[in-house]
Amino acid sequence: MKPGPMKLSILQAGYCTHPEHVVIRGGARKDIRFPAMFALLEHPGRGPMLFDTGYSEHFFSATRTFPYGLYARITPVFLEDSWLASSQLKARGIAAKDIETVFISHFHADHIAALHDFHRAQFVFFASAFEAVRGKKGFAALLKGFLPSLLPQNFAARVKPLNLSQRKALSLRYHPFKLGIDVLGDESLIAVELPGHAAGQMGLFVQTSEQLYFLVADACWLKRSYQENILPRRRAQLIFDDARAYRKTLATINQYYLMHPEVQIIPSHCQETLNHFL
Repeated sequence: MKPGPMKLSILQAGYCTHPEHVVIRGGARKDIRFPAMFALLEHPGRGPMLFDTGYSEHFFSATRTFPYGLYARITPVFLEDSWLASSQLKARGIAAKDIETVFISHFHADHIAALHDFHRAQFVFFASAFEAVRGKKGFAALLKGFLPSLLPQNFAARVKPLNLSQRKALSLRYHPFKLGIDVLGDESLIAVELPGHAAGQMGLFVQTSEQLYFLVADACWLKRSYQENILPRRRAQLIFDDARAYRKTLATINQYYLMHPEVQIIPSHCQETLNHFL
């Protein structure tokens, strides 16, 4: 089937701050903004969908108690009502109830904080991503960057997990990524696994009528990281699910960038990349 005429918008729901030199070697010794970006995907047959959600007021309620409050202390979060995913969609004429699919790249709080706001949505993610956090509470959850209360109570009834067994061979335009899942069956969305930062992290190729985009979530934090294959400092790697897998994933994205410079690669927390869409 021919790719569907997808429309992509990159938006921001809040931001946190952190020293740049921690997330990229050679970076400045000053705090910089890391926007919590999410994508609005508009497909003529499937309607509006989201890739992640950014922050919401639910993040602050979820971090009021110990030990979850440590999350908010380590990465101070800034958010205004107009920045909420639901608010930005409303401004575009899209109601929260119109969102029937939310793709979850991974289960860190800055990617799932607004799931409660989308009552009709089905949640799509790699099964291994949820298995890594399922049932975890307290420090066990915190070490995974997971806040359990951010999941809706009926979460289990609304999931549509993707399994690696569903992957098929991809064409050369996606290499060196050789296996992926054609999510909608029209080649408009191709899901690939980007392990390392978090178990089962999902990346998503998005084909619009004009451009191929690659949403890489937290496989890297800054544009320079994938362009030059620059790792974060070891201190930052301590929070990774698998540091070795992270290095391999970043190297593969760097290789993809060099092979396909025409494709727009979008890390979820890069201010420079976000500025391109403002």
